[in-house]
Amino acid sequence: MKAKTIRPIRSAGAVVLRGQGVRRSVALVHRPAYNDWSLPKGKLEKREPAYSAAVREVEEETGVRIRLGAPLSDISYMVIKGPKIVHFWVGYAVSETARRPDHEVDEVEWVPIAQARERLTYLDEAAVLDEALAMPETTPFVVLRHAKATLRKDWSGDDRKRPIDAKGKAQASNLVDLLDSYGIGLLKSSTSTRCVQTLEPYAKAARLTVTPISLFSEEVGEEHIAGVQRYVRKLMVKSGATGVGTAVCGHRPVLPAMIAGVELESRPMTPATALVVHVDDEGLVVAHEWHDPRPA
Repeated sequence: MKAKTIRPIRSAGAVVLRGQGVRRSVALVHRPAYNDWSLPKGKLEKREPAYSAAVREVEEETGVRIRLGAPLSDISYMVIKGPKIVHFWVGYAVSETARRPDHEVDEVEWVPIAQARERLTYLDEAAVLDEALAMPETTPFVVLRHAKATLRKDWSGDDRKRPIDAKGKAQASNLVDLLDSYGIGLLKSSTSTRCVQTLEPYAKAARLTVTPISLFSEEVGEEHIAGVQRYVRKLMVKSGATGVGTAVCGHRPVLPAMIAGVELESRPMTPATALVVHVDDEGLVVAHEWHDPRPA
């Protein structure tokens, strides 16, 4: 008889940092049920991506709204219900509101870095803290393939005006959460309708404008591959220098050049797939992560 596979319980959280130099501190929480000091984290909700859960759980447990930085090592351990895995990111504090103590978290404290490791109850979380502190501060640069579009065979007009379909609209809506989790503040897209429409829901939610770039279109980009690569590289370096998270949206034939611009090896990207690259203030890639589209 085949043994039943037990799926691990998945949680997500962050090493939440604020301040610079000797004033740098990390947010820790005290849980009365365990009488421990730990990094803020919690279980994923049904169909919730880990990146979204990390942002949500940090805010619920600490009152701190964060943007995600580079991904960190997972930690795994056993609980009564089976194996558990916790996904961690660096988290940068954006805003903070007062939180009332409750049965889950009764204390939230910004602990100076010099004291934080000793305060943490668990050694595996202390190791994650050390990993976060060893990283430079980063800015996200996101390369997107546009959401699912109306099929070419079903469109008789100008291909540049071919829109996203119903599934694509759901994918574009789901991307709002991803782009918000990483604190994206600048949007650049191919001039084609299907690319612009992919970014429009987030642009509306974040009160941003989508800047059309003809070089990212199939019609222009395929003829200027080297130019696409140079331009993306320039945008990424500027993003790291200014600290403004940037997302760029393009098409399947142009994406290999866009990915080469962030100095990574290309891989096939289905519609609405996102490559999140974390760069330092000199535009050097510190880490990257791929996010496949959420079920629409």
